[in-house]
Amino acid sequence: MYDETRTPADTFQAPGHDRDKLMEDTRQLTGGELNAAVTSALVGIQSAYLGRGPSTASTFHYNNVVVTLMTDVLTKAERALAVGDSGDAVANVRRLFQKAMEPDFIDAVQRLTGREVSAVMSANHLDPDIAATVFLLDSAL
Repeated sequence: MYDETRTPADTFQAPGHDRDKLMEDTRQLTGGELNAAVTSALVGIQSAYLGRGPSTASTFHYNNVVVTLMTDVLTKAERALAVGDSGDAVANVRRLFQKAMEPDFIDAVQRLTGREVSAVMSANHLDPDIAATVFLLDSAL
C-alpha cells in the first residue's frame, strides 16, 4: 500500500546497504568518497521521482559549496518538445521537478556532509542536456 507521508528519498537505499549503517558511515566521508555518496544519493532521489536517472553525474565540493552536475536528464518527450517551440515549457516543468525534489536533496546533503544547507540553486540547460544543483552549506567541509 502506498504511504503518501513517505517521499522517494525515504525508500531509496543503495543496494547492499543497511540504511542505519549507511547513516553512521557517511558522517565520516570526505573527499572523493563524499562526492560519490552525494552523487549516488541525488541520482537515486531523481530516479525515484522521475522514473529515470541521468546518464552521467558527478559532484565536487570546495569550502562550503557542493555542486552536482547531471547529464542526459531529459525524457524522450522533453527532448522532442525542447527541439520544437516548447523549450520554455520544458524548462518550466524541470524547475517544478527540481522544486519537488529539493527537500529530499537537502536532506541527503545534510545527512552526508553533517552540515546545514543554507541555500540551494538548481538549473537545467536544454542543449546540451545538463542539470546543475549548487548547495551552500553553513560551514566549510
